Amino acid sequence: NDIEYIRSTYYNMEEFARFSSSVGKFVGYTEYGLKQADYWNKDPSVLAQMRAQKETYCKHNIDID
Repeated sequence: NDIEYIRSTYYNMEEFARFSSSVGKFVGYTEYGLKQADYWNKDPSVLAQMRAQKETYCKHNIDID
């Protein structure tokens, strides 16, 4: 439960949006990022795909260690 998957999205070396598995949705950090996060959060297939990444990347690799 203490594993967190984070996917940050950058443009010109500035983070504008982030998905965090602990929050379960995208969060925007700039004006553009807020619009993108809202757009992505309205699409259930995008959210399901991002939530599945925790299982795909994190849990798979933690069992190896």
